[in-house]
Amino acid sequence: METFLIKTVQLLLSLSILVIVHEFGHFIFARMFKVRVEKFYLFFDPWFSLFKFKPKNSHTEYGIGWLPFGGYVKIAGMIDESMDREQMQQPPKPWEFRSKPAWQRLLIMVAGVVFNFILAIFIYSMIAYTWGTSYIPFKNAYAGMEYCQSAKEIGFQDGDIPLSADGIELEFMSSETLQKIAEAKEVSVLRDNDTLAIAIPENFMLRLIDKEELFAMYRIPPVVYEVADNMGAQRAGLQKGDRIEAIDSIKTPALSEMQKLLATKPNTAVTVDFLRAGELKTTTVMTDSAGNLGILVAPLSESYVTVTEHYGFWESFPKGIELGVSKLTSYVNSMKYVFTKEGAQSLGGFGAIGSIFPDTWNWEAFWSMTAFLSVILAFMNILPIPALDGGHVLFLLYEVITRRKPNDKFMEYAQIAGMMFLLLLLIYANGNDIFRFFFK
Repeated sequence: METFLIKTVQLLLSLSILVIVHEFGHFIFARMFKVRVEKFYLFFDPWFSLFKFKPKNSHTEYGIGWLPFGGYVKIAGMIDESMDREQMQQPPKPWEFRSKPAWQRLLIMVAGVVFNFILAIFIYSMIAYTWGTSYIPFKNAYAGMEYCQSAKEIGFQDGDIPLSADGIELEFMSSETLQKIAEAKEVSVLRDNDTLAIAIPENFMLRLIDKEELFAMYRIPPVVYEVADNMGAQRAGLQKGDRIEAIDSIKTPALSEMQKLLATKPNTAVTVDFLRAGELKTTTVMTDSAGNLGILVAPLSESYVTVTEHYGFWESFPKGIELGVSKLTSYVNSMKYVFTKEGAQSLGGFGAIGSIFPDTWNWEAFWSMTAFLSVILAFMNILPIPALDGGHVLFLLYEVITRRKPNDKFMEYAQIAGMMFLLLLLIYANGNDIFRFFFK
């Protein structure tokens, strides 16, 4: 229950920040062009709101709705989700959206998307400035990677170290690296000091999506981090930093392989070969009833040499731009999978988004996730779908090119159709969450 609450609070806080910044973009540009904003709301407020106030001499009512599905600004003289038909039937007023030149209306509509992308870049910059960027280069991961079943079926083996995809060097594991591998024709790997080429089938990413498999993760080498009191490892003299090479002469390059082997040897005296300060040693360890040696294995950051790049305040902004553009490019490239059977089945709603946040509060992880969601929100909102910013932009571009405004009735019907489409999409995505929760 505590984990659920932590994830929920993180999700609500993250989405609230993104919605406020997005709507502020629309708000500030509307006010810049002297367009009245009648409402500025976090969350939606059908029938009633949780909180609202209207400053003296202001035309804008600020509030918090009870339906946490986003937020909005109600701009005077605009056909939007408020569907204010009565206002639109009145003669245009100078302060209304519809009375302004097309280029001003266009800037008002794209401002929300622009502000979200700027926010993502700013957050990534501050992450780089505060924590730096840390990663484990493939070349430092001497135990290699551990692969999913789909990867093994096309030729990958546990322990392979990725080198390049279609000739492009691969540095470390990330979503961008996965995309390069999945969309390549050939991937080179290092296996037992030999370089091998693995052919990647065209539908490989769809296979991963369909089976909900994680392509690969860094292998955890069995390096001793702590020794438990009064257990076999302590009695046998194992120490922090010892790297276990074999159990009963069977090589154990990864923690998973060592655990699998030891599970077959409960209450048994096993021979352990290990490296200490570069020297191979051997000892005998008595396992417990579950086959445990009595050690805590070192985390990846202790086992492999991790590269951490630090940035000064001004240096962090180019890095933020680089990360923002990289995440946006990767996300846009992955959108083609949404329009497949496997991709549609993988769509998730608020439950899927919330599950990505960590179980415990971690500011670096929270801000990193918030930045990525800001990139997603920016891209999704610019899609040319009525009821989204991109739909309004599409009609405004039509007006700029043809010098003719779309009919108000057509705009109204388009808005309704777009809202219905988004509602059905929301129901479908969250329905997938419910199905996965109960049936998978």
